[in-house]
Amino acid sequence: MAVEIGKAAPAFALEDQDGTRTSLADFAGRWVVLYFYPKDDTPGCTTEACQFTAWIESFSKLDAVVLGCSADSAASHRKFIAKYRLAFKLLSDPEHAIMKAYGAWGEKVMYGKKSEGVIRSTVLIDPGGVVAAHWPKVKAEGHADAVRARLAELAGR
Repeated sequence: MAVEIGKAAPAFALEDQDGTRTSLADFAGRWVVLYFYPKDDTPGCTTEACQFTAWIESFSKLDAVVLGCSADSAASHRKFIAKYRLAFKLLSDPEHAIMKAYGAWGEKVMYGKKSEGVIRSTVLIDPGGVVAAHWPKVKAEGHADAVRARLAELAGR
C-alpha cells in the first residue's frame, strides 16, 4: 500500500524518543513533514536529519512540524538526537505498520542484493490531513531543502 496525493493521510500513533504517544491528529491544522529513514546514526540518515534540523526554522515559519520515523527504539532515537542536536521528534515503528501504510517498507535493492526494509521516503501532509506531496524514493543530500521549497510553494509563501 502507498499514499496518494489528494487522499487522506493514514492515521498513526507512535511513541517518540521520550516514549510519548504522538499521532497525526496531534498536528491537525498544521503541515506535517513525515519522513522515513532506515537507521539512526548512519551516514545517509545523519545527513538527512541534520539537513532537516538546519531548515527547522523555515519549516516552523511555514507552520510545519517535521517528524522522522524509523524502526529504531526510543533509546536509540534519544542518542541520535543528542549526538547531532536534532530539532524534531523521532518516532519508533518497530512493527513497520505505519511504514507499510505509507509505502515506506518493502523490497529494495542495495549493491545488487534484494532485501526487505525501510524505503527512504517523505510525505507532506496538509493542515487538513491530506497528502499534499510524496517523495517515494529519496536521496538524503539536499532533500530537506527540496521539501521546504515544495512546502513554501504549496503554502503560498
